[in-house]
Amino acid sequence: MKDIIKPIIVLASICLVVTAMLAYVNYLTDPVIIRAEEEAAAEARCEVLSKAKDFEKLDIDGLPDGVTEVYKGSADNKLCGYVILMQSKGYGGLIKLICGIAPDGRIESVKTLSHSETSGLGTKAVDNGSGYREKFAGKTAQSYNDVDTVTGATISSTAYKKAIGLAFEAFGMIKEAEHENA
Repeated sequence: MKDIIKPIIVLASICLVVTAMLAYVNYLTDPVIIRAEEEAAAEARCEVLSKAKDFEKLDIDGLPDGVTEVYKGSADNKLCGYVILMQSKGYGGLIKLICGIAPDGRIESVKTLSHSETSGLGTKAVDNGSGYREKFAGKTAQSYNDVDTVTGATISSTAYKKAIGLAFEAFGMIKEAEHENA
């Protein structure tokens, strides 16, 4: 009996010590990770809406499914546009994007925040260096569908365009809310 209980106690003690150490490391690194994510998000907002210096998070009810956050960007108390974070289901999983839309309804820039698309094929549509995102610059709600899908990455590029459509839908809701509040 002693031969069975002793190894169980030793193993349980090791598990408790390792669990406590992992919890402590998580406690130490969690604020650093959150701060790094916030800095990356702020940098991405500035990248897709380059003229804006300040961003105010908007709380709008009824945003389309897939739109996760909306910001109003301004500089010197002048509206520069809106930043919309959205996600869409691609071939390999969720594609998370951030889009800057000028007050006139034209896309200033789009950036992929994260994705899990197939390397080589799906990444042709979602990687920031692929050139696909640049095709959306200057597009409006009426013209963004004119951008062709990427051959070999149809599902990924269609998901990308769907996310852009969600951004324009949210932009319309923002403009409508502002009109009602004016």
